[in-house]
Amino acid sequence: MPNQITTGEVKELRDMTGISVMQCKRALEEAEGDMKKALAILKKTSSDIALKKINREVKDGRVAIKTSGNKAVLISLHCETDFVARNEDFIKLLETLADKALKDGVEKMTIEAKDVIYPIIQKTGENIQLGVVCEIFGDVLGSYTHNNKIAVIVSLERGNAELGRDIAMHIAAMKPEYITDTEITADAKKTMLEVFKKEIANEDKPAEIKEKILLGKMATYFKEKTLLDQIFIKDGDMTVGQLLEKNNAKIKEVKIYSI
Repeated sequence: MPNQITTGEVKELRDMTGISVMQCKRALEEAEGDMKKALAILKKTSSDIALKKINREVKDGRVAIKTSGNKAVLISLHCETDFVARNEDFIKLLETLADKALKDGVEKMTIEAKDVIYPIIQKTGENIQLGVVCEIFGDVLGSYTHNNKIAVIVSLERGNAELGRDIAMHIAAMKPEYITDTEITADAKKTMLEVFKKEIANEDKPAEIKEKILLGKMATYFKEKTLLDQIFIKDGDMTVGQLLEKNNAKIKEVKIYSI
């Protein structure tokens, strides 16, 4: 005769896994009361459920940054809806993965991620996928997250963490495409040159005036797209480049991701 599954056993399994009471009860019944077997059954069920949902589009999610000493990690976790993105289990999952990436390294965390993601897929009923994960090292690190949807890490040469955070905040708000004008490619310049030529083609002005207008449009456009040339959001009297110069600092690396 099969073992009678007690409420206490079901509660113990639920406390360990966070999975629904009925799923825990069915797993214990299948395992004939053996807790280890029940855990293995639930793990397999989680994997099966995750594989069935793997092709469903993940359009929402959250990003997080964790920093310790001279290392920072940026991690994104994707789900199908904002409802799950605000779910406590999803938020805890992101924190767990970020902590593990910071402690054990991005590579190890990525390999082991599915073991903690699959049970949350089973609980929430949505596809959940690990997104971009990166790490950045530096003596001076500053970071900023906006509404858990945009994350930026800035590594500075000299300066301080507060300056790094201010620049990270600026990047999140202004979304520059380049850090310095040396990063602007010939193809990008050619494309915008053609766009602006069409804009002024029908203007009734001498050729030399048109040329000046064209060059002005090009300069303004790329200035607005280049971090060091952008007006600093917290001080309209200086550019980000001037802010760095004032603090005898230099940008070494930037990581940014948005959902």
